[in-house]
Amino acid sequence: MIITVAAFKGGVGKSTTALHLATYLQSKADTLLVDGDLNRSALDWSNRGKLPFKVVDEKQGVQLARFYEHIVIDTPAKPQVEELKTLAKGCDLLVVPTTPDAIALAATVQMVDILQKLQTNYRILLTIIPPHPNKAGEDAKTALEKAGLPLFQTGIRRLAVFQRAALEGVPVNALKDPYARIAWRCYVRVGEEILP
Repeated sequence: MIITVAAFKGGVGKSTTALHLATYLQSKADTLLVDGDLNRSALDWSNRGKLPFKVVDEKQGVQLARFYEHIVIDTPAKPQVEELKTLAKGCDLLVVPTTPDAIALAATVQMVDILQKLQTNYRILLTIIPPHPNKAGEDAKTALEKAGLPLFQTGIRRLAVFQRAALEGVPVNALKDPYARIAWRCYVRVGEEILP
C-alpha cells in the first residue's frame, strides 16, 4: 500500500501523521517512509533517535520502494497542482491532515476541489484537535461531514507528547507517558480505518 500525506497548509501535523502512520503500518509489514518535505522533518526526527522503520529521501525511495510492502510519503507543504496530480495518481490513499481552524480548513477545501477533479482516493484527517470544552474539532468534523467529504472518523488530539517524541526521535508509542498512550491510540484508530 502506498499512502501519501499532503496538505496545502503547513503546521497541520503532516510529518507527524506520516511518521505515525508508518509506525502503525510497520506493525503489519515492512514499511518505508519517504521524506519529500523540503524541511526534511521525518529525516530529522529519525536522526535524533530510533524509528521502527527506514526513512529516506525521494531519490533513495525510488531505489528502495520495491523492497517494502508499505510506503508512506511525506510531501512538501502546498504542493503545486501538477505535483499534487502526480502524487494522487501514484498512491492508494492520499491523507489530507488539517487542523480545525478556519484558515487550515479553507486550504483543505482548496485541495479537495483539485482532488475531486482528479477522482482520487483521499480522506481528510482532523489533527491538533484542542481539548474540551473547546468544540472546534467537533464543529469542523460536522461541517466536513455535511459537505459530504471523506473523513476519518478518528481525529488526532492536540497533545504536547508529540513534540517530546519528535525531540527524542521516536514515535509517540515509544515514550513512557500516560499521554503517549492516548496519542498513540489516536493513530492506531486511524491506521485501523486504513488497514485493519
